[in-house]
Amino acid sequence: MSPRLRSFKPFSRPLLWACLWILALAAVVVASLLPGSDLPQWQVSDKTEHFLAYGLLSAGAVQLFSRRRSLVVVCVLLILLGVLLEFLQGAMGLGRTQDMRDALANGLGVLLGLATMFMPLRDALLRLDGWLFRR
Repeated sequence: MSPRLRSFKPFSRPLLWACLWILALAAVVVASLLPGSDLPQWQVSDKTEHFLAYGLLSAGAVQLFSRRRSLVVVCVLLILLGVLLEFLQGAMGLGRTQDMRDALANGLGVLLGLATMFMPLRDALLRLDGWLFRR
């Protein structure tokens, strides 16, 4: 494996999985910055949406990265991203408001996703990769 990819688990296609995770991250950023009127209205709380989105991003990082240091860095960056996006929502004037409780929900979601590294399914993507792309 390339030295640049050594933080990843031993996937057959590490860049494929990394790109899919980055697309999910981009979707969260775009959804966070769209005007509120352009977003679908779900039957769940806004805080639940934040919690789930960042939890899934963090759990995705657990699926991708083998090194704890890499996971910690990614999770800290996700938390900082959530705070930054809240400030941008308040500054953009597009019908979105800055709400630090959303940033708190983001952070709690990141911690929940990070906790999946202690669960048996922490290597589910690695097993799927092996099944899809038998070496």
